[in-house]
Amino acid sequence: MKGKFFCWLAAGLISAVVLGGCGSSDRQASSPEAGGESKLTIVTSFYPMYVSTINVTRGIAKVEVINMTKPQVGCLHDYQLTPADLTTLTRADAFVINGAGMEAFLTKALAQRADLKIIDASQGIELLKDENGEDNPHVWVSISDNITQVKNIAAQLAAIDPVNAARYQANAAEYTGKLAALRDEMHQALAGLDHKNIITFHEAFPYFAKEFNLNIMAVIEREPGTEPTPRELEDTMAKIKAADVKALFAEPQYPGKAADLIARETGARVYTLDPAVTGEARPDAYDDYLNIMRRNLATLREALQ
Repeated sequence: MKGKFFCWLAAGLISAVVLGGCGSSDRQASSPEAGGESKLTIVTSFYPMYVSTINVTRGIAKVEVINMTKPQVGCLHDYQLTPADLTTLTRADAFVINGAGMEAFLTKALAQRADLKIIDASQGIELLKDENGEDNPHVWVSISDNITQVKNIAAQLAAIDPVNAARYQANAAEYTGKLAALRDEMHQALAGLDHKNIITFHEAFPYFAKEFNLNIMAVIEREPGTEPTPRELEDTMAKIKAADVKALFAEPQYPGKAADLIARETGARVYTLDPAVTGEARPDAYDDYLNIMRRNLATLREALQ
């Protein structure tokens, strides 16, 4: 994975924060209670960070959670910050990021908010390397690593807002308990699969595959929007035939043209696995990550049994 992979581009950033209007579609927030006390405004960089954060802050008055990116954004590789995004950051007391190299586009924007508290959800997580020796930032796709991210968010919010520290920790414990139960359920369901060799569409699933003992034989498109060469297609099809791969896994965020071509040539079927990277940042989206992983479990059982 190249350094730019899954790091949104910073091209087009203006040199000063534009204090333009930010419409309601740009402000997907949990609902803080009204009142005269100071409100803690937390901005999250993208959907999985939003879901984790609203679970950690659930039921805590005077806390507002805003997701910066839009639900219709499918290809975050090409995402460019808008003036509205920069305006959103001016409101933030804390900014929750995935870390692990995901948000490299923020360097210039954060230079204008030196006081902004950054909550790095990937602190302490051992990162996997791609074939080029660069870090893969898709840690949240592993349920175990997502549990660590939730704990990181809670601990760092507790340090920022000690009045509500116990509530952050209690909420994190409740949510990570649900995540751990689902992880255990998935381990039991996937342990006896007949086939463990899979082909994925992008490099979103190495952490997931490691957790559930799946073997990624090939990645069809290592960078979004970059079609595989004829030689790469031939190599992938040869691996599928040699290893008796039964399933190709595309992602709902991207077209699966190359996967469909390979399927026609090899007889492997195309299924969809969701890396939980995009979604509607609703105030009640508490169980969205859990539901996505349950659907992924059902898909894997169908595809690999």
